[in-house]
Amino acid sequence: MRRSGAGRGPVPGCAAKTVVETGCDIILRESCGSLAGKRVGLLANPASVARSLEPTLEILLSCGTRVERIFGPQHGIRGDTQANMIEWEGFTDPESGISVRSLYGARRSPDGGDLAGLDCVVIDLPDVGARPYTYLWTSLLMMRACAAAGIEVVVLDRPNPIGGEAIEGPLLDERFLSFVGLFPLAMRHGLTIGEALSMMNPGGRDACSLRVVRMKGWERGMHFDGTGQPWVLPSPNMPTLDTALVYPGAVLLEGTNLSEGRGTTKPFEIVGAPWIEPRALAADLASFELAGVAFRPLHFTPAWDKHANERCGGIQIHVIDRREFRPVRCFAAIIAAAAKLHRDRFRWSAPPYEYEYTIPPIDIISGSAALRETIDAGRGLSRLFDDWRAAEERFRADRARFLLY
Repeated sequence: MRRSGAGRGPVPGCAAKTVVETGCDIILRESCGSLAGKRVGLLANPASVARSLEPTLEILLSCGTRVERIFGPQHGIRGDTQANMIEWEGFTDPESGISVRSLYGARRSPDGGDLAGLDCVVIDLPDVGARPYTYLWTSLLMMRACAAAGIEVVVLDRPNPIGGEAIEGPLLDERFLSFVGLFPLAMRHGLTIGEALSMMNPGGRDACSLRVVRMKGWERGMHFDGTGQPWVLPSPNMPTLDTALVYPGAVLLEGTNLSEGRGTTKPFEIVGAPWIEPRALAADLASFELAGVAFRPLHFTPAWDKHANERCGGIQIHVIDRREFRPVRCFAAIIAAAAKLHRDRFRWSAPPYEYEYTIPPIDIISGSAALRETIDAGRGLSRLFDDWRAAEERFRADRARFLLY
């Protein structure tokens, strides 16, 4: 778990940019003073590093912090498990001797034994700004368990890599709560993980003692490549910022039989299936007049996952203007176009999906049945998009008092 040789200076290539200090950078600079003498649990993954690439665990241990337990989310504490519902089991870290507990397996919430003897839990997890990304929900379940046990939660805040201004997509209908949505956020919520957990922390006796170590230098209009921080892939199929930019919409593909590009070098930026004619799909998408994006027809062969080792036709999504691009609308249009052109072959995925065994995956990903029902009925998307616009404005107003930057 610990990594030798990670220095405490800046990573080469980052020094010339605006430097944002994450919560992790700040506790490193302050030698973990606020955690001195506390018995700590750490919820983290391989992207939980300072700007120097020194892991949060190593920082805490080097400061003399008493790390009693390590918790890991989906994809594992080592980031070595692949896509949805590939579980992992806990173990004892051979280097530190600390017990590692899985929160993506038989249990997704810690129990009393996991939290016994702890004074606080430090959460240092990257998020990508999309409601279905599970790290936020692992963090929420941890916060709820800590609230019940009377344990403080300290969040080391990190940038929303796709910015904190744009909000897009429907709010989660609470009839569709699942492990890809446990609170009515917009699909693209524009919050940092510290802001999101603050928004979801209830009042009164159920409130968690929550402290957010705020970043310094981060502004809401920033994308990750403007922060001066190194990109460390937060999950196996999130290799670049380009992936994160499309993900809030591209995740919808997981509710269909279209390949989302897993098994290629461009996951979520490539879409297709063996029965798609690339130019026809690209031509149909032109009618949607989507801003900030271009579609390139292509063929590809996934090495694994959907349509493994089959030649697929499809498109590559090229974001040409980040400010104008709306990923949720873009991928809703892609799915609608594919369904219209290939009624005989297009299908919605069947459950299970992320521990939901009855509701169609597309419904829990999108947050309601509206997208599926609109496409199945062959209706245009304009009315649905109008509904989303109204929801986006409600959410913008609701989140305003929780913004930290």
